[in-house]
Amino acid sequence: MSNTKVLPLLGSEASDAVVPCCPPLTERPFTAEEAETAARMFKALGDPVRLRLFSAVASHEDGEACVCDISDVGVSQPTVSHHLKKLKEAGLLTSERRGTWVYYRVEPSVLAAMGKLLTIAPAAAGPPPR
Repeated sequence: MSNTKVLPLLGSEASDAVVPCCPPLTERPFTAEEAETAARMFKALGDPVRLRLFSAVASHEDGEACVCDISDVGVSQPTVSHHLKKLKEAGLLTSERRGTWVYYRVEPSVLAAMGKLLTIAPAAAGPPPR
């Protein structure tokens, strides 16, 4: 008798599961919930160590990095773990344990949503010419 277990494959619909946090700033005022979500994300990125870790994961090959590959940011390993936890809590990173290592990933839709949030629509770029 086999102890193997068949696991379902994740289809493309799984990558669409992350919903943008907020509309672009120029589209309409944020709701209280949208403002809380955006503030949590920006607060997490407001720390230089967290920003370096986030950048290291985002720029790593395949958009995924083992904690062993990104922990050289000038702080101790427990501090790195603390900062990675804060980035996960803010919804900026996901993680997966593989054996003794943890791999972190930035969801492309999170980056796209953050980029859209700060995009200025052409009509809102400034006052009309005189």
